[in-house]
Amino acid sequence: MVPNLGRQEPQTARKGARRLPRRESALLWWALFAAFAGAAWWFQSWRIALLGLLTWCLYEFLLVPTLCRVLKRQGHPCTTRVRGRLFACEPHHQRLKNDALWRLVGLRNPFHRDDGEAEDETGVVVYSAAVRGRLTPADRTLVILAALGTVATIVGMVYGFR
Repeated sequence: MVPNLGRQEPQTARKGARRLPRRESALLWWALFAAFAGAAWWFQSWRIALLGLLTWCLYEFLLVPTLCRVLKRQGHPCTTRVRGRLFACEPHHQRLKNDALWRLVGLRNPFHRDDGEAEDETGVVVYSAAVRGRLTPADRTLVILAALGTVATIVGMVYGFR
């Protein structure tokens, strides 16, 4: 890197570089969840609490701003931004993440396609596909909690119909 000797303006970004759009603050979502909890407490309604729980589960599965986190062939995690813990940034990473989600349930992915991923251009693979697609402990925990919350919501809705 060349030091700026004061003769020119410092370049803040590469020319033609694309800025990523800003995302909404997570505090907005948590304010919505707090509003559901407050309304459930105020009205003494477990149905509103279930609706808040279902909203949180939807947020964790589909809407939370997160990173792809699938390990690349070189061994470092992908840092591309995605929405939802169930999604990845590109089709190949999505296949790895789908396999990891099926393994989380204890099953093999019945829709798995073997696309010859054993080698890349260099012929070197640091981590296998099974290791690369592993969910991080935080993602695994939150996916399990959201799945349990969804099941609890469905059971609560069925119970509410009686």
